Formats: sequence, structure tokens, C-alpha cells
Amino acid sequence: MAAEAVASRLQRQEEDIRWLWAEVQRLRDEQLNAPDRGQAEGPCLTREVAQLRAENRDLRHRLYRLRLCLAEELSQQAKLEGTARAAAAPEEAGRAAAGAQPPLSQTQEKNTKKKEESGPESEVTNQPDFVQERLKLFEILKKDHQHLFAITDKKGNTSNVITVRVADGKTVEGEVWKTTPYQVAAEISPELAESTVVAKVNGELWDLDRPLEGDSTLELLTFDNEEAQAVYWHSSAHILGEAMELYYGGHLCYGPPIENGFYYDMFIGDRAVSSTELSALENICKTIVKEKQPFERLEVSKEVLLEMFKYNKFKCRILNEKVNTPTTTVYRCGPLIDLCKGPHVRHTGKIKTIKIFKNSSTYWEGNPEMETLQRIYGISFPDTKMMKTWEKFQEEAKNRDHRKIGKEQELFFFHDLSPGSCFFLPRGAFIYNTLMDFIRSVLKLSCLKWPFFFSITSNGLSVRLIKVVLFLKFF
Repeated sequence: MAAEAVASRLQRQEEDIRWLWAEVQRLRDEQLNAPDRGQAEGPCLTREVAQLRAENRDLRHRLYRLRLCLAEELSQQAKLEGTARAAAAPEEAGRAAAGAQPPLSQTQEKNTKKKEESGPESEVTNQPDFVQERLKLFEILKKDHQHLFAITDKKGNTSNVITVRVADGKTVEGEVWKTTPYQVAAEISPELAESTVVAKVNGELWDLDRPLEGDSTLELLTFDNEEAQAVYWHSSAHILGEAMELYYGGHLCYGPPIENGFYYDMFIGDRAVSSTELSALENICKTIVKEKQPFERLEVSKEVLLEMFKYNKFKCRILNEKVNTPTTTVYRCGPLIDLCKGPHVRHTGKIKTIKIFKNSSTYWEGNPEMETLQRIYGISFPDTKMMKTWEKFQEEAKNRDHRKIGKEQELFFFHDLSPGSCFFLPRGAFIYNTLMDFIRSVLKLSCLKWPFFFSITSNGLSVRLIKVVLFLKFF
């Protein structure tokens, strides 16, 4: 009965919203059709429209709350019914059972054996509770967005034709709020549409499936463009974030693209990520890629997002400290919904090859006094040849690692007794002293013009010293 009452209230609120929307549109039409009267009644009309908008906004927030309450009540009711069935099941089984249980089939034996072999380190297969709550709210918001868009689209009292100028000079006609950059690209060439990573509309990066909002100048960017690479790796970071939520069940923090790839930070309490888990994460990422999950964009008010991410203190910090506008955007791919300005690739299937290769620990926003986070790095490309080239380069870089060369050539070694500062062996000491003698000789010749004095410092220093003397950009 409670669920029916909430549903009834919900229906009345939706009717109020439709009425308010019609009133706002009527007032706008009157102002447009009678400009002289609109100027005379301008202040009064403006106040009335502002009041209606405020009421509309309040009703929408109440609508979100009511729908959440309805979803929670239905979920609770389903749990109670499930508990009742579970309680009745043993009695029915006891009455039905007669004699010994039938032997397990081969499939059942295999499944039982797998469950016994899987330990505490096996990957998580159950989504955290907050994932489903987050999805419910997203679907409510998406439905409301589509409903309001449908009302606006039905009005249809203005021209919907727009002109899209492509970078090569070609002009294409489209329909406002319907034509997308991907459709324009497909009209030019299907191959171009498939190879395009992201669009640039009037100088702004734009999702390929996001409708155009007016006359536009359109650029289509492929992976060889630096901005497109950043978008490609940013979308890959969301795939990694989805895999991390499924595997660890922790709270995601930041997940940006970087110069060569991407990473995602997660808070999982006192637990640390092991390098042995990276292959399992990579397999989950590959599964997500195969599913071709679409990236969906939604603009939402800050207040509603604080409700959506109330389980994650890090996302709430971002909303309270970084977001200075009434609304901001979230993106969804599969079960993952994340704060993000975007844009992204069309779907996860655009990530043709992905590798998760490194992990480390870090602090929230680099502050040692804040929480310790686990950071996982990855790289992705639109074809396997690029991945093989990257892997070859990484192997060569590993062979040129100064720690490896120093050990092999008996120049120096590192020890936990002096982290970050090496111990020089005789061969290394000879090279070090030769360099120092050369530097001294050059400085002595320069002493005629500028006096120099020698001092001795540590041979291993923090990067903060370079920052102080403003030389960091040269390193």
C-alpha cells in the first residue's frame, strides 16, 4: 500500500511539472508575440517566470526523492518476500525429501571444486551495493531528461534546420538537437566515422553521439591527434575504473589521462594492490571492451550528485571544492557512473587493445597528511601494432635502466640503508671523480671572472630542490 501511495504522489507531481512547463512556455510565447506589452509588464512577467522556474525546480527535486523512496520500498518489499520464501523452503524440502540425496552431476562437481579452490584473493563477482543505488538514480534522471526534451521537441515552433561546416570545407545540413557528429562523419565516409575518436564543435571537444545544438563548425579527430589521444586514454581510464570497482569494491577518486596512458586512484582502506592482481584486472577490462558499453552523458544538478555519490567522500569533496556551477556532467559506461566533463569515445568497443601494467600507492591530491590511495596504470591503442611497438619500447627502456646498467657494470648499487642515494663501487668512483676533476678545472678557469666556492652535498636529492631554483621545466 505504501508503494501505491508513493506512486500516486509521483503521478501528481509529474502532472504538476507538465503544467508548470506549459505555463512557462505560454508566458514566453506571450512575451515574444507582444513585445510592447512585454516591455510594459517586463518586471512583473520576469518575476512570475522566475517564481514558476523555482517551483518547477523544487518539484523536480521532490520528484527525485519520491522516486528514490519508491525504488527503496519496492526493493525492501522484494527482500521481505524473498526472506519469506527462503524460510518456507526448508519445510517444503523436508516434506519432499525421502531417502538419500541424488549424486551431483559432473557440472555441479566442477562448480563446487572451483568454489573450493577460489580463495580470498579471487576477483569479486558481486557488485557493491552503492552501484545499484547509483544506477537507479541515473535511470530516473535520464528518464526525466528525455521527458523534458520530448516536451520541447513537440512544441516545434522554430526552424530545426542547421548548417554544419566540416573542416575540409564541405557543408552539410542537419537537424538541431538530433544530428550528431558521428552521423555527419558517416555521411562523408563510413571509414572516417569508424576511425574518428572524438569531434570538435566550434572549437570545443564534443562526443560523437552528442546532438549538435545549432549551426556548427565540425572537426573530426583521429588517434594521431594529441587531443584525441587524451580522450581515448580518458575513456580507457573509465574502463579501468569499472574493473576496479568490480574487483576491489572500493571508492574511486581521480582517473585522468596522462602523457603515455592513464591511471585510476582508488581508496580501499588498509589493503594494498598486488602486482599479481593486474592480469585479473586486465581480463575484466577486456570483457568490458567486448561488451561495447556506450558512454552516456547527463547534466545533473550539484545537489542531486551529492545524493548520488553520498557513499564516496572523495567524490563529495570534488563536488564541494571543485564544482562552482549549479550543474555538472556525469558519464556512464556499464555499471560505472562517474563525475566527468568528458568527452569520450562512442563505446568501450573502440578500445581495441588495453594493458594494465603498473601499480603504486599515493596520497589524496598528493598530500601526505591525507588518505593513502592505490594507483593503477594502463595503456591502450586502436590497433595491436601500436601496442607491440609500445611494448618493445618499454623492453628497451628496461634494458637501459641506470639501476640495471650500474649493477651489471659494477658502477654502483642501492641499499635500503640509504634509499635513493647510491653506493659507488671502484669503477663508478673512478668515473665520478673524473667528472668532478673536469668540473673543477672548468670552474677554476672561470674564477678570473666569477668567484666559485666548492661545497659537498648528497648525491641524491628531492625534486623539491629543483622546484625551488625554478629549473624543473628543464628536466
